[in-house]
Amino acid sequence: MAIDFAFKDRYTCGDLIEIVRILRAPGGCPWDIEQTHASIRRDLIEETYEVIEAINKQEPAMLREELGDVLLQVVFHASIETDAGHFGFDDVCDGICKKLIERHPHVFGSVRVGSTDEVLANWDAIKMAEKKQKTVSDSIASVPREFPALMRAQKVQKKAAKVGFDWPDVSGAMEKIAEETAEVRGALGDPERVKEELGDLLFAVVNVCRFQHTDAEEALTGATDKFAARFAGVEALAAGRGIDMAAASLAELDALWDEVKEKEHNS
Repeated sequence: MAIDFAFKDRYTCGDLIEIVRILRAPGGCPWDIEQTHASIRRDLIEETYEVIEAINKQEPAMLREELGDVLLQVVFHASIETDAGHFGFDDVCDGICKKLIERHPHVFGSVRVGSTDEVLANWDAIKMAEKKQKTVSDSIASVPREFPALMRAQKVQKKAAKVGFDWPDVSGAMEKIAEETAEVRGALGDPERVKEELGDLLFAVVNVCRFQHTDAEEALTGATDKFAARFAGVEALAAGRGIDMAAASLAELDALWDEVKEKEHNS
């Protein structure tokens, strides 16, 4: 059966909403009709990370495409709620518009600010009032547990630091790393305890990242990238010299690793 749809050379957000409606309507796509918030929630996460990839690669065409994929996820979730009779895409737009106006009283109201820090302080105060958060603990509890662990840790630490629960400088955070490292060493062999102590160590490392204005997620991503590149270099050296990595000793592999590092430093 032919669908009632006007094909165009160029489409708009309204067209996207209509396409998703058609896909999810009786006679549409069986897969789209079956989806729920839970079944496609991972898609939203994956598409968001692909936007980050496009930003990192500084590729406008890729960014445009990936932003479209994220927008599709938003429209799709809104469509599910429209079918349930709860809210629609326009309600989502209405909500975010009102939030932006409310949280920018220095633009849409009479509040005066003299710096970005004042803007952020106002934002946090308004946000706490909106969400009826009366204490910093309330604000900390509002940080979603679903965040990547390093991101969540850094965000929680930042909130606590705003009310003075913090070391005066990075030296305290560095000392905590040494303390937590010793506790990990003492917990080795005890699976439950070592898990807890490793968590404390990671939390301490994130604190140093925060003091150094370094994003912990990006720092670990960079370290992983570096490891992957160096491992590829080790593998290439081993292959070129007829070395079986699986049979080689750790000392032999370490020597290759050091050689790769040396080449990096000299390039």
